[in-house]
Amino acid sequence: MLNAVLMTACFAVVWILFYSKRTVVEYHLNGNIAIIALFLFLYIVLGQVYDAFLISYYPISQVVYSQGLAVLVADFFMFIVIWLLWKKFPNPFPGLLTFVVQVLVSAIWTAIIQKWYFKVFKSRRSIVVYDAREGLDRIIKQQDLNKKFEVIASVHIDECLRDLELLDDIDTVFLSGIHSHERNIILKHCIEQGIRVMVIPRIGDVIMSSADTMHLFYLPMLRVERYNPQFEYSVVKRCFDIVCSILAIIILSPVLLITAIMIKLTDHGPVFYKQIRLTKDGKEFEIIKFRSMRTDAEKDGIARLSTGKNDDRITPIGKVIRSTRIDELPQLINVLKGDMSLVGPRPERPEIAAQYEKEMPEFRLRLQAKAGVTGYAQVYGKYNTTPYDKLQMDLMYIAHPSLFKDLSIILATIKILFLPESTEGIDPGQVTALDYENEANRTEKWETRDEHWAD
Repeated sequence: MLNAVLMTACFAVVWILFYSKRTVVEYHLNGNIAIIALFLFLYIVLGQVYDAFLISYYPISQVVYSQGLAVLVADFFMFIVIWLLWKKFPNPFPGLLTFVVQVLVSAIWTAIIQKWYFKVFKSRRSIVVYDAREGLDRIIKQQDLNKKFEVIASVHIDECLRDLELLDDIDTVFLSGIHSHERNIILKHCIEQGIRVMVIPRIGDVIMSSADTMHLFYLPMLRVERYNPQFEYSVVKRCFDIVCSILAIIILSPVLLITAIMIKLTDHGPVFYKQIRLTKDGKEFEIIKFRSMRTDAEKDGIARLSTGKNDDRITPIGKVIRSTRIDELPQLINVLKGDMSLVGPRPERPEIAAQYEKEMPEFRLRLQAKAGVTGYAQVYGKYNTTPYDKLQMDLMYIAHPSLFKDLSIILATIKILFLPESTEGIDPGQVTALDYENEANRTEKWETRDEHWAD
């Protein structure tokens, strides 16, 4: 709240001293309060969308980036409001100067408050309990979260279950890849002891999160079914897609035209690249993108994922439009046609999807909803996030459809446009610390363990 007040105070100064005096109808106390309150509301909402207040989880640079983005969007929206109040184009210089001051205040505030936070709140003694997914302790260290979580041990589930007292002096327990029966034993113990638990979910957990609570046969019951959003949501979402895609095409038409010309001048090849992708219920459609690779990128007919900036198939102009996501803009035409939505699981090629489904049959569950230009996995993951983790993120979106979530994802997409890690490629043979492990190979082990717990 202190951060929000400081950002709002900067805006209030420029509004009261400059902009409010030049509106068609001069604003006084109540009007000034309303305008300033609108900025405060916008900044808090945008700050939540961009994770701008999580000072204990992110480094200073990322917090300042998130706050700067939140205040930039809020300032821009308020500039539009001021434009309407002036009934002529206002002088943007005071607003730009205010934005610079807000970013400086944000940097100073973040540095001070983060130092104070870790001085007052000591790191939480933590244990990682793993089974199918090992390496979470390394990721915590890589993400520089040691100040938040002091991982004193990483133990296998078998060791933990043999002696639950291992957890008694712990503040936070991370459960990574633990099956439900064993996880529930630890959960009950931790809740009873007042220990916080952080769970990396499994596919079944994400599906269960969409359950509706009800009472039937005088019993508590959870109802789970295939993605089936309310009719009103579907209608409004489609109208939103049409209106926003038309406006985006109009506003971005100079960018689209310049990009098309640059691609044509580079190698005289086609401007657009069309490719078969999968959308709702496995329906195939032809996605439209600006061509960023050579025309002979797949001359052998084999589908390959991009290896990022080291991929020699990418053209010079292709590197630019990929890094800024401009190559995705023609998909607005797919949205107008109804093949895609603005928000949804990213569409995969049938060949790539088939490869994933060989090892991970649940991957086809993404096809419950219409494919999207942007999505939950694109905002909160990276290009090289494992397919299993992307699937879980997409299922999290499908489990709780809402217009507010769609709008939040669209706004959050702005944040990743300028983050290089969001467009990293797949290195050949890459395996992340939390890579997917084939469930089929573990069936016998789990059946044996279930019999043990049944006894």
